[in-house]
Amino acid sequence: MPDFTKIFEYISENEYPFITRLAEAVAIPSVSGESERREDVVKMGTWLSEQLTKAGATDVELKPLGKEDNGLDLPPVVVGRWGTDEKKKTVLIYGHYDVQPAQRSDGWWSKPFKLAIDGDRLIGRGSTDDKGPVCGWLNVLDAHREAGVEIPVNLVFCFEGMEESGSIGLDDLIKREADGYFKGVDAVCISDNYWLGTKYPVVTYGVRGVSYYEVAVEGPKADLHSGLFGGIVYEPLTDLVHVFSQLVTPQGEILIPGLQDMVAPLTDKEDKLYDTLHFDLSELEENVGAKTVLQDSIKKAMQARWREPSLSLHGIEGAFAETGAKTVIPHKVIGKFSIRTVPNIEPRKLDEIVFDHVKKSFAKLNSKNKMEVSLVHDGDYWVTDPHGWSYTAAVKATKEVYGVEPDLTREGGSIPITLSFQNNLNAPVVLLPMGRGDDGAHSTNEKLNLTNFIKGSQTLAAYLHYLAE
Repeated sequence: MPDFTKIFEYISENEYPFITRLAEAVAIPSVSGESERREDVVKMGTWLSEQLTKAGATDVELKPLGKEDNGLDLPPVVVGRWGTDEKKKTVLIYGHYDVQPAQRSDGWWSKPFKLAIDGDRLIGRGSTDDKGPVCGWLNVLDAHREAGVEIPVNLVFCFEGMEESGSIGLDDLIKREADGYFKGVDAVCISDNYWLGTKYPVVTYGVRGVSYYEVAVEGPKADLHSGLFGGIVYEPLTDLVHVFSQLVTPQGEILIPGLQDMVAPLTDKEDKLYDTLHFDLSELEENVGAKTVLQDSIKKAMQARWREPSLSLHGIEGAFAETGAKTVIPHKVIGKFSIRTVPNIEPRKLDEIVFDHVKKSFAKLNSKNKMEVSLVHDGDYWVTDPHGWSYTAAVKATKEVYGVEPDLTREGGSIPITLSFQNNLNAPVVLLPMGRGDDGAHSTNEKLNLTNFIKGSQTLAAYLHYLAE
């Protein structure tokens, strides 16, 4: 049994410098989805490379990924090493340093890019997704160095700056570096997901995929005055709303023919995995913040979240969305929606039936407007064996810190790059979360509990030692 006393004590006694480092990270508005923030994303990558070097990592590089289709430079992938002993296992640590957009006007209690402390909560954009967990790995390096304890495995770090925008370029980099920088990797650890609730830790063995689509409807050459042209032209927004209404019902039923036929059937063995979860419907409703959950039991809810597809409408570009009353007929609108995919949905087959359904729905309107439907980006689902050697280490580490056997879960969100690591490096991937189910990633007032930041860092440290067994 490894002796974690010195490592755990160092992490527990250094809350202040760890919070200060997280505050520095949150202060950099590294929003990959906004072109005007691209310099900030690159700045964040540079900051992270400096932190890795300061913590003792070697061979730290900023690997370029080229350009986006719009000509904008992609932010670099930050890589680094800790140890090169051929007798030790090598673990690749993945995380991302970009974040979702955030503005105070969205409903934040504090400035989103200034870390605020409210009791046990560390509030700020990226605090839990994914700057907190990334900083957790820096905490692990600091703890081993300062405590004088050897890390029993080699580490390879891979931190990207485009995860929130589809991980553009990373898949190609993994393929290129499979026999280069990433050669010899035995396992991959990702901390970019969350507990089910707020009280019980988990280790995660699967995620849903995601396919993101746009439907563009265009009519007049410019926006029109509704008083002059209302009632005498086909309105693009009206067409789009009707098409959207043919995608999903308010009860979550997807209306695209053939989609449900692709879903893998639920086996008795899989069904039983949902019977032992330390989570209930009231806690799920608490995470939601309202009693609006569709299902009447936690088992049905989790099956809907983990092993069933879902379709969500996200927004309409080009429509009036400010405060006040603007009586305009938009000349072009672009609707955005996504489908979370599960075994055994094939992305290209999904595209085919989505495009066909949207085109047929629009055709029924007999509109004189023009419509186009397109795929923006996609990532496949991923499921693995939760009883492999890497997962055994993750379970032991979690139990070491929290004193309980963690739940084995799948995740409703998507981390498409898991499959790329698994397939290209021929290495098992484990999802070892730091944050809680109510952290509000991608939402207003995103937070990471200080308790989870500290204990999560201890769990990551313990994982490396149990992995070496």
